[in-house]
Amino acid sequence: MPSEVLLEAINKTLFATGTDELRPVMSGVLFQLNKENTTFVATDAHRLVRYRRTDIKSVKSASFIVPRKPLGLLKSALTGQKSKVQIDYNEANAFFAFENFNLICRLIDGRYPNYEAVIPLDNPNRLTISRDSFLNSIRRVSIFSNKTTHQVKLKLAGSELTISAEDVDFNSEANERLACDYNGQDMEIAFNARFLSDMLSNMGTETVNMELSLPNRAGILTPSGTETPDEDVLMLVMPVMLN
Repeated sequence: MPSEVLLEAINKTLFATGTDELRPVMSGVLFQLNKENTTFVATDAHRLVRYRRTDIKSVKSASFIVPRKPLGLLKSALTGQKSKVQIDYNEANAFFAFENFNLICRLIDGRYPNYEAVIPLDNPNRLTISRDSFLNSIRRVSIFSNKTTHQVKLKLAGSELTISAEDVDFNSEANERLACDYNGQDMEIAFNARFLSDMLSNMGTETVNMELSLPNRAGILTPSGTETPDEDVLMLVMPVMLN
């Protein structure tokens, strides 16, 4: 696998891995290899990232879960590299080798959750917006959000998106309006600002798409176009209950 592909896969997924010791399978990134593509998945039950490459294929189908820590070491070592990474694996371990760097790590034992089942397929409400404007607005407004929930509310109506946050304990609130391209019913939905910020920060396109169905169903973020046609990025975030 080219080093830049593996590095991009780690960058796109590592931030979404879980930290719950009771669910160790979620504390790593799932590698899925098959004849059609290679897929990398990370989730902490509140958000999910699926990064797929159609230009990387395997003769045999296989899947394994690589822990967060060795992936962090790989990320540091791969930065600036332009080489091929050889990945060897068995049921217990994975071995990464390129140039003068070798890393062996124990894989996480367990069955990864059926992530495809939680991705909603019918999302009639679709928002297209500038990634930088959306990200910067969320960062500003979230300063005034509740320090426990980090809740920001998105109100979609016509071609306008209103982002708001309120902290009742400190009697503070913030509102911002952004122009957007929205097709769907008027709706209000709330998300954890940190999750949205992380996802938008890890997308490289100028505009992003957000697909929604209902205020209590997950929202899907995808880049509007990708840097390479062989790349498929999908990020999912669960809503938080409106106050």
